Amino acid sequence: MKQTFISALCTLLTFSPCAFAADDPSIKDPARSEIQASMKKHVDDLTVDGTYHIYDPTAGRLHRLKLDKVHEGIVKKSDFYVSCADFTDASGKKFDLDFLVLRDGEDFKVADAVVHAVDGEKRPYHLESK
Repeated sequence: MKQTFISALCTLLTFSPCAFAADDPSIKDPARSEIQASMKKHVDDLTVDGTYHIYDPTAGRLHRLKLDKVHEGIVKKSDFYVSCADFTDASGKKFDLDFLVLRDGEDFKVADAVVHAVDGEKRPYHLESK
């Protein structure tokens, strides 16, 4: 029974890319709140009639998405703070977008958004260090 539970838990963790997203606890408020606010502002600013548009070079198409949830987890990768949000398209396909956030003086701004997973299938990307 215990082995079955552990096996099921490992499977769940493997196929839930953002549900258990990484989080760096050393990123504290006020920076944490400001990074999250910059993501929400970015999505709000680029949402037209309830739809967020993002070009996906891997799929070679533009996706029209609805925001489901902004995640609280934030990590630092290279020069960027990275946090994710869940979206859904009109067909019900699930998208995990990673937002790349930079400090701009005293503020934070989203520099880019990346399709990180589609229907739970992760797409690796690499952020080069300077």
